[in-house]
Amino acid sequence: MKEYKYRHELKFKISNASAEILKQKLSLILQKDKYAYYKDGSYLIKSLYFDDRASNSYYEKLDGVLYRKKYRIRTYNNDDSFIRLEKKMKHNNMTAKEQILISKDIYSKILNGKINEIDNAEGLLLEFINDYKTKGYVPSVVVSYHRIAFIYPISEVRITFDYNIQSSLYNYDLFDNKNTKYTVDEKGKQVLEVKFNEVLPLHIANLLNDIPSCREAVSKFAICRSIK
Repeated sequence: MKEYKYRHELKFKISNASAEILKQKLSLILQKDKYAYYKDGSYLIKSLYFDDRASNSYYEKLDGVLYRKKYRIRTYNNDDSFIRLEKKMKHNNMTAKEQILISKDIYSKILNGKINEIDNAEGLLLEFINDYKTKGYVPSVVVSYHRIAFIYPISEVRITFDYNIQSSLYNYDLFDNKNTKYTVDEKGKQVLEVKFNEVLPLHIANLLNDIPSCREAVSKFAICRSIK
């Protein structure tokens, strides 16, 4: 049995104005994430989520099932040379993630349902293929958004701001920029995520406490899937 490293994951909705103030404060003590690509320090994330034909992953999220997992393929800044297959696991307020890089060829085979043409699969890829076959996984939704991220080495703190969240409902190709997208942002707000290992350092916690926020079980996957 694999042993996974679970981390705390707290999610909030905050106003755009509060987000800008917090970003300025965090920039004084934290580093920007290495993926920063656009002028505002953000990068573009696109994720293709998988679910079975009964949408169990979606309904487990809505029902608040304590332990659940989901698979996704994720890209950054439309770079087709860096594609990751990820399995994200949730246990109450703790999360863990396993991920591997896959080739554009393997991505295309998964997207087009040619799973049996993938040779020499092992590890997470083999696990995904087995679940794909036994549970009847199919592409469910593409979620895209811009993210600004800050990192801090102690307790592996990662604080992110997500905005311009969009859903692509029926075209599942992450690299097709012509597909129709629907914006699902709550007007005037961003999603703030705070992830850390054991303890959130006090000076960072104090900065967060100064910001008006509403903690919510925000799931970009569920929000985008709900409009399908």
